[in-house]
Amino acid sequence: MDKKIGEILLEMGVMTAADVGAVLEVQRSGGGSVKFGEIAAGRGVPEDKVLEALSRQFGLPVVQVQDFPDAVPLDKISFSFLENNLLLPLRLTDNHLAIAIGDPTNTDGIESLQSSFGFELELFLAKKTDILEHLHIIRGSRSAVMQRLIEDTEEDALPETDTTGEISHLRDLAQEKGIIQLVNLIIENAVKDRASDIHVEPGEHNVRVRYRVDGVLYEKEVLPARTYSALSSRIKLLSQMNIAERRLPQDGRINAAFGSRAVDIRVSTLPTIYGESIVMRLLDKETSFVTLEEIGFDRVILDIYEGMIRKPYGMILITGPTGSGKSTTLYASLDKINSPEKKIITVEEPVEYLMTGINQIQVRPKIGLTFASGLRHIVRQDPDVIMVGEIRDMETATISIHAALTGHLLFSTLHTNDAAGAITRLMDMGIENYLVSSTLICVIAQRLVRRICQHCREPQPVSPDMMQRFGQTVRETWTGRGCEHCSGTGYRGRIGIFEVLPVGDEIRDMIMKQATVREIKDKAIGLGMRTLSQDGIQKVINGITTLDEVLRVTQVEL
Repeated sequence: MDKKIGEILLEMGVMTAADVGAVLEVQRSGGGSVKFGEIAAGRGVPEDKVLEALSRQFGLPVVQVQDFPDAVPLDKISFSFLENNLLLPLRLTDNHLAIAIGDPTNTDGIESLQSSFGFELELFLAKKTDILEHLHIIRGSRSAVMQRLIEDTEEDALPETDTTGEISHLRDLAQEKGIIQLVNLIIENAVKDRASDIHVEPGEHNVRVRYRVDGVLYEKEVLPARTYSALSSRIKLLSQMNIAERRLPQDGRINAAFGSRAVDIRVSTLPTIYGESIVMRLLDKETSFVTLEEIGFDRVILDIYEGMIRKPYGMILITGPTGSGKSTTLYASLDKINSPEKKIITVEEPVEYLMTGINQIQVRPKIGLTFASGLRHIVRQDPDVIMVGEIRDMETATISIHAALTGHLLFSTLHTNDAAGAITRLMDMGIENYLVSSTLICVIAQRLVRRICQHCREPQPVSPDMMQRFGQTVRETWTGRGCEHCSGTGYRGRIGIFEVLPVGDEIRDMIMKQATVREIKDKAIGLGMRTLSQDGIQKVINGITTLDEVLRVTQVEL
């Protein structure tokens, strides 16, 4: 690589000395962040000529689009990695990988690929536009693969009327190659799309497959009704459920691996008019839990909460609806206080994350290991900190209260709409108000809102009416335009909004007087508590989420 690309293009007669000087000037004015070849192509130099010059400069052969493969020969590598690094695997023979590259100066992608797989690489140059277009074609072909598998499944589908030996036939269908590939593809697509749940819902004329991504359901596939019997049988067989039972709800579990990722799938079936509705919840075993800061705790809330979780005893409750991130907050809290000097025991259903240095118990109701029974035995293990996945009944609540009274710091969750509601909920369950007052030290209510995609984020002016509602001078907020990174939604990932209610002397007095939820909440706000909507608006102002998201999860009028 003795000559620079500008010199080579000059020798090729494609550019003049003045042209080269002009490109260099543009490159210098941009701080050198833009490649010479990109600027030259933008000024009219054919991409073919730029590619030829790069070939001479780096001594790499050029591969044409007609020689690209129909499919990427690596199933363990993501399309986003290939697109971001302008790489296209061409063929894999034994340990030898031929790969087309669009930017020979980007060595990070090549080195990452080599270190991950240990391949001997043979590099070729190709047009950046050709690589990106071909990757999009291959990625888009997943719908074509899905259609082919559906057609194969339909050919072997059950007739509409029951026949003798139907259960036997269902078991055979569930093990057909076509249906195996169809179910695998549905799950694999969900993992690639970062879905938390897969919903398979039978209707009169079709079967709807939806994925929940960042808390919102998106319809991904509509399958013919005749495929449902084989599809549901395959899922139930994988989940170790009873294929013959269609009248009662069932629960099961699938341990699956996609590429290098291990995924734990919790499966639930529910009988409906047209068949069993199936929901598969995906838990990525390799996803590390996040910190309180990453969840969405800002400095103000964190200072308050850290003071609570470092107390030697008492009860801390996390509240919110299903899917609001309560378990994630519990794990982050335990991680914050986890140390060799403390013995921490948890009882959970299910154990979602494995934490080093913490004793975790999996609830097993079928053999009598419930939250209440597990908790009753935990207190005999001399723990410093106890985490109960959920307080569901009076028995669990009573044992939790007594654990907090006897010198333990106890974390748990409740299903209530706000922080103040958790106080009255405990008393509604039958816990005496003096016990709640004596043990409860903090309540957090939370929701999850979608983050604005950082790849397509753009400013959005605030109307005078909305500015007045914000209660402060806000000139602009942010929104997501929609791009390939966020599948056109404008959002990618989620973050929490919180309402932290420390239970101090004034709140304890109100509990003893059996004050209403409204009275407790008003008092807490008067003492400085930031409500869910107020925390959400702060995250809107900071450009993290949108006002629509805050309104969606808090259901309040600002």
